Amino acid sequence: MNLIVARPEGLYCPPGDFYIDPWRPVDSAVITHGHSDHARTGHARYLAHEKGEGILRARLGDITLQTLAYGEPVLHNGVRISLHPAGHVLGSAQVRVEHGGEVWVASGDYKLEDDGTCEPFEPVACDTFITESTFGLPIYRWPAQPELFADINDWWRGNAAAGRASVLFCYAFGKAQRLLHGVDASIGPIIAHGAVEPLNRVYRDAGVNLPSTRTVAEADAGAIGQSLVLAPPSAQGTPWMRRFGNYSDAFASGWMLLRGARRRRGVDRGFVMSDHADWPGLQRAIDGTGAERVFVTHGSVAVMVRWLQGRGLDAQGFKTEYGGEEDIADQATAPAAGKQTGIAQEGLPPEPVQSTSDDAS
Repeated sequence: MNLIVARPEGLYCPPGDFYIDPWRPVDSAVITHGHSDHARTGHARYLAHEKGEGILRARLGDITLQTLAYGEPVLHNGVRISLHPAGHVLGSAQVRVEHGGEVWVASGDYKLEDDGTCEPFEPVACDTFITESTFGLPIYRWPAQPELFADINDWWRGNAAAGRASVLFCYAFGKAQRLLHGVDASIGPIIAHGAVEPLNRVYRDAGVNLPSTRTVAEADAGAIGQSLVLAPPSAQGTPWMRRFGNYSDAFASGWMLLRGARRRRGVDRGFVMSDHADWPGLQRAIDGTGAERVFVTHGSVAVMVRWLQGRGLDAQGFKTEYGGEEDIADQATAPAAGKQTGIAQEGLPPEPVQSTSDDAS
């Protein structure tokens, strides 16, 4: 039985008559998290985790939204749905679907390392697992968080001693708050771009401990040279940046593992930091489900499918319209477009996605 199939609107559960992260307007949508490629406008009804409510309402406006706690079940047309921690961003969830004695889990996006800003990933036992593969190549292995933040703090501290602001480009939702939570706020003041600060408030309202931040208009002009500035990639090269004078800049992304991505971004430093699982994390997550069948979505699909098949699993690519980039607004940092387009026929096993090792998105 295929509990989840691909329709032109998105991933669809036929017995339950609902979609998971649909990319076209539908009546009933279960949303894994608030990033724009997974949470879109136009659906009649939304179901999501309760901690994702603030993000969804801030981004989608006045929507009809039902929320659940992690592990809380709901029956929809005889299908049992529950949400489980994905460890990706605030309110991110894996969707467990149970019907007719079969269990499927659609993971959305996830990472395994606990970063302190959202509930950590929990493996969910299932028959079939739908996994992302954004960084599904053996080259992608993330540094431990203490090492990462030691490097960021040293960079910031050195710039502050020289009277230079430290501008750190990062995705406004998830990445910026993770950076805030992990840096040493005693080094100096922290300035948040106008695209970042509203999301900081959502995290604080959800009980996440973040150091105080201010906008550039609120900042003490005399202290800007000691500041850490968190800004989205879209701010690079804009007039807003002129306020920081002779600053040093850096970019935080999983893509910073690639020298070419750092060069194209044109920043002084690259910090390897991702809200997606690295290659070992993907392996551990899949193993933890005990699933015998795995569908692989966006990213290095063919590589992951071959690895899974080599381990004796029934593995195929699942074509979606999710953006492969961990930062949807910053496709230029990826080595190639990772978005997998096209739709498998409804009710049939999805056709394998043809991909190359350069399709790591």
